Amino acid sequence: MAIESRIAGALGRGVRRTTPLAGGCVASVLRADLADGSAVVVKHGGPSFLTEASMLNALAQRSRLPVPRVLHAEPDLLILEHIDNDARPDAGVERHAAELLADLHNTRGPSFGFDLPTLIGPLAQPCPPTDSWLEFFAEHRLRHFGSLARARGAISAPCWDAIRRLADRVGEVLREPDHPSLIHGDVWGGNILCRGGRVAAFIDPATHYAHPEVELAFGTLFSTFGAAFFERYTQLRPVGPGCFERRRGVYNLYPLLVHAILFGGGYGLEVEAGVRRALA
Repeated sequence: MAIESRIAGALGRGVRRTTPLAGGCVASVLRADLADGSAVVVKHGGPSFLTEASMLNALAQRSRLPVPRVLHAEPDLLILEHIDNDARPDAGVERHAAELLADLHNTRGPSFGFDLPTLIGPLAQPCPPTDSWLEFFAEHRLRHFGSLARARGAISAPCWDAIRRLADRVGEVLREPDHPSLIHGDVWGGNILCRGGRVAAFIDPATHYAHPEVELAFGTLFSTFGAAFFERYTQLRPVGPGCFERRRGVYNLYPLLVHAILFGGGYGLEVEAGVRRALA
């Protein structure tokens, strides 16, 4: 069945035209202009969209973070509210993002992890409810994704051995937070929609309850945020000493492992260098 027919059947409204959108590295992404003059965003041909729908719904129901409304979800089809966006992040957007994420991180959970396994891009992201953050990060981020990266040849055997040693010693570097915090989980520039100098929405989450330092660390990895973001965030939520100097590098091993698994290239070498620094 043509995608236009599936959209029309799901929404009960005709489709005038569809236009490909950028960012479809995991699935095909379209803008669909409907007969009534409205527009929606359509994803198809990727991993199970029921998981993405669950994450977006959780963020919408449990927090004030702006995310697109889920209009229809099937395993192979996701239809979302279209969010108008017109700009790239600037200092004003960064400050607004800091306010939104600080508020999100104040949302407490019963344990680390999530109600169900989630996704980071196309990869399954284990999220079993866990009382200890150190145990959760060591087992379900470092060991799980280190093992997957080694199995796919994205990192060397010595690097995998070093990751396991780091996981055994993670309590020497990381710290338990006061409580599990809800995080978006994949905040980078491509997942922030901006309009009129404000954040219009965050998209493509990898949601779970975690230490908010994970989100802050990732915000530095690809220069997503600068001084304006971190100045505003720390005005609203305290950040413990050593977060950026010491713990950031350990937390960023996770997204680097994900990128090594998905894209190869130099990401495996970045993981190796990061593990050496963490163990030094």
